[in-house]
Amino acid sequence: MVYIILSIFCSVFVSVLLKLAKRYQIDTRQAIMWNYSIAAALTYFIFDPAWPPIGNSLSPVYITLGILLPSLFVILALSVRYTGIVKTDVAQRLSLFIPVLAAFLLFDETPSTIKIAGIVLAFLAIICSVPWQKNASRTSSYWIYPVTVFIGMGIIDILFKQIAKTETIPFTSSLLVVFILAFIISALYLVYLYVLKKLRFTFIHVLCGWLLGIANFGNILFYLKAHQALAKQPSLVFSAMNIGVILLGSLVGVMIFHDKLSKLNYAGIVLALISIFLMSQA
Repeated sequence: MVYIILSIFCSVFVSVLLKLAKRYQIDTRQAIMWNYSIAAALTYFIFDPAWPPIGNSLSPVYITLGILLPSLFVILALSVRYTGIVKTDVAQRLSLFIPVLAAFLLFDETPSTIKIAGIVLAFLAIICSVPWQKNASRTSSYWIYPVTVFIGMGIIDILFKQIAKTETIPFTSSLLVVFILAFIISALYLVYLYVLKKLRFTFIHVLCGWLLGIANFGNILFYLKAHQALAKQPSLVFSAMNIGVILLGSLVGVMIFHDKLSKLNYAGIVLALISIFLMSQA
C-alpha cells in the first residue's frame, strides 16, 4: 500500500503544481516541455530500457502519444486553473469509462453487469460535474477543459494498453520513446513561440518543468511498483489509486485552494468513486 499512497501523492502534487503556476506566473507551456526531458532521463537511468526498441509496429501509436501527451498536459493545466483541482481530477479518473467501453466495443470483451453499472454511474457523474446553473458566470464555459481531459485521457489509456500488450517491445522502451517524442514535439512548438511570438525564455521554467517531471515520473514509477508488489490484486491497486486521487484531490482543492463545488458536484464525486470501484471489479 505504500507505493499506492506515494503514487496518489505524486499525482495530486502534479495538479497542485499546475494550480500554483498561475499564482507565480509560470508559463505552463515551457514547464510542460521540460517536464518530458527529466521524465525521459529518469526512465532511461532508473529502468535502463533496451534501446532502440526492436520493431516499428507501434510507430503510429508512439507518434500519436507524442502529440497527445503535451497537448493534453496543456489542457490539463488550463482545467486545473479555471475549473479547479477537484473537477479536473474527477474528469481524469473517470476517463476509465472510455477504455472500459472500448474493451467491449473494440476488443470483444464480454460485458458484465457490474461494469455496465459502473459505466452508467460514470456517465451520471460526468453530468453532475458540469455547471448547469442558469445564471452561471462566464467561467462556466470552461467546462470544455475537464471534458477534453476526460476524452483525451481515455484515448491515451487505450494507446498505452496497446503498448503494454505488445510483447515484442518492452514497455519501458516504449515509454522512453514516447517521452522523447513528446519533448521534441513540444520543443518545436516552443521554438515557434520564441521566434514568431517573441515568447521569453527564463531558466525558472526549466526548474519548474523538472519539478513537474519528477512528480509525473514518480506517479508512474510508484504505480508500476504497486502493481508489482500486488501482482495478484490489480483491481485493488487500480481502485485504491483512482479513489485515493479523487479524495485527496478534493480535500486539497476545497480546503487549500477553495474550489467552489455545488451539491450536484459533490454528488458527482460520490458517483465517480462508486463508478471507479465497480469498473475495477470482475
